[in-house]
Amino acid sequence: MKRSTDINNQIKYLPLGFFDSGVGGLSVYARFKKILPNENTIYFGDLKNMPYGSKSKDELLSCSRRILDFFEEKRVKAVVIACNTSSATTYEIIKNEYNFKIYPIIQSCAKVISDITMKKVGVFATTATINTSAYKRELQKYNPEIQVYETACPNWTSYIENGLADSEECVVDVSEKVKTMLLNKPDKIILGCTHYPYLMKTLTKYAPEDIFLDPAEIFVEFIKSDLTKSGMLNSAGKTGLEEFYVSANPKEFVKNAKLFYEVRRLPIVI
Repeated sequence: MKRSTDINNQIKYLPLGFFDSGVGGLSVYARFKKILPNENTIYFGDLKNMPYGSKSKDELLSCSRRILDFFEEKRVKAVVIACNTSSATTYEIIKNEYNFKIYPIIQSCAKVISDITMKKVGVFATTATINTSAYKRELQKYNPEIQVYETACPNWTSYIENGLADSEECVVDVSEKVKTMLLNKPDKIILGCTHYPYLMKTLTKYAPEDIFLDPAEIFVEFIKSDLTKSGMLNSAGKTGLEEFYVSANPKEFVKNAKLFYEVRRLPIVI
């Protein structure tokens, strides 16, 4: 018993890994660091393969495995899939391939979201996520009566990553998607991509802010609770170490990261 406790005491100080195709996952990461600042963390942005939303399942599996192999080498205690597309398309396949815990955003948040009193829910997400019907499947697993309306927004991630969130093209695209979704009279609209909260200024021109649901806050609370229950929460009384890695374009990453989180040094390219 003591040996098990000693192992946990050692493991809890290891870093958590976070990954996304770009800076969108920083919307989750920023919330996590605010709530658990003493955790050691490693963030990986796969800019070389961005955007994920238009990629095939096999391509996404290859990306996920390469990143998880990297995290395995870095000896992380767990990995946070801060990417709805990867959560939807690859998690169920790769979840048992590694010795560390993997937290997928969609599956982790589904029960909490389904407990919210609502009959209809909309989902804005990437094409790859929508093609899996992951949100509909996971929400109806806990609430079979809920009606789920899913809409693919294939260009939204690119608008954000390329600094075009305020462009006329983006505004028109967002307005059309929101107006069409509102015809379904949803109680809530899930922002099913970690990039999308950055579009809130535009989204709220066409619908009230409280109709939009950002799963990031729910997700971080779920991770905190699970780490606590498993005795894996870092109890060190100091600010945790941060490491940032990308597969390409480190300067672009730092520039766009400011949308969500301030990265103070260039990430390492691997």
